[in-house]
Amino acid sequence: MDATPDLATRIDALLPQTQCTRCGYQGCRPYAEAIASGAARINRCPPGGEPVLAALAALLGADAEPVDPDCGPVQPPRVAVIVEAECIGCAKCIDACPTDAIVGARKWMHTVIASECTGCDLCIPPCPVDCIVMEPDPARPARLPTADEIGTAAAGFRRRYEARLARRARDEAERRAALAAVARPA
Repeated sequence: MDATPDLATRIDALLPQTQCTRCGYQGCRPYAEAIASGAARINRCPPGGEPVLAALAALLGADAEPVDPDCGPVQPPRVAVIVEAECIGCAKCIDACPTDAIVGARKWMHTVIASECTGCDLCIPPCPVDCIVMEPDPARPARLPTADEIGTAAAGFRRRYEARLARRARDEAERRAALAAVARPA
């Protein structure tokens, strides 16, 4: 059996794993698959910026090009911060977070675990009271990270994202099983 990862897997390994959807895809893996199939250009990843574009260009033997401005600005790493005095505990941000970096309970104040936050901004739109702000990530450099730094951070983000997807699939299977058990005649 060939142990060489397929092209989409190698592309996905270079992406920052923010799962931000700015590229127009539902996460880094779908974007990687689109690049591998030729359906997407390599310049649609603002969180990765020039280092990721250079790495993708090298992998694919393509010319490096600037980040597509339609995908948003390239910025140094940021994290979400919840203004706790303004949080109403709606939990909409918790549901939106792709890496489970936000903790709290309904009707209670929430907070962000900065080391888990990818800076994707996906928690901001669902917040009904605008109590979430994006700030520079104090744990990561203020400059744009190198491809190696992105890869190191991305490995942890990818594990958390995959764990979240697995947990949601397991919860859905349990919910369906419980519904089926209730629907069965005695």
